[in-house]
Amino acid sequence: MRIVLAEDSVLLREGLVRLLQEAGHTVVAAVGTAPDLMTATREHRPDVAVVDVRMPPDHTDDGLRAAVALRQEQLGLGVLVLSQYVEETYARDLLADGRGGVGYLLKDRVQDLDVLADTLDRVAAGDTALDPQVVAQLLVRRPVGSPLDALSPREREVLEHVAQGRTNAAIAETLVVTHGAVEKHVSNIFTKLGLTASDGDHRRVLAVLAWLRG
Repeated sequence: MRIVLAEDSVLLREGLVRLLQEAGHTVVAAVGTAPDLMTATREHRPDVAVVDVRMPPDHTDDGLRAAVALRQEQLGLGVLVLSQYVEETYARDLLADGRGGVGYLLKDRVQDLDVLADTLDRVAAGDTALDPQVVAQLLVRRPVGSPLDALSPREREVLEHVAQGRTNAAIAETLVVTHGAVEKHVSNIFTKLGLTASDGDHRRVLAVLAWLRG
């Protein structure tokens, strides 16, 4: 796939370029600021933008804000956000449009080529792909009285895997249950969260968003 990479650390940026190329992808641009990310993405129209959250000029959430704006301009753009920390608002902002094609990966995980490649594939396919460490920490932070309290322990476990971007077949294999059982759990999740069939193919994304909102 064609990728625009935005990371202000020169060493990490060059390392990521090599990893992405090793995974068989083409890095059409590698930039170090949020404005440059905007320019490069508009020029090259990549399949996926790999974006650091904290970037110049403000060194706050410039990269994230640029990525959200670009997704509004380019409806087919996938975004993989790299972050040093777990911050649920970042994931919520990315998923807010309900379209999928977003990922959230902790920086210390990008050294694993298999994890990076798998996450990119899921993002490019229009799925959500949240780092398992992110999912685990957000589950711990889930407040009492959450709408998710209606879910059974197994349904919450299934939703955790959905948030990581896993298919029903992959979830069934991981949990050692039948494909039909997973389909039933996913259907129950949609029903309990009030996600009707009219919400279309993005109900998995909307379920993850509901989970993030807690």
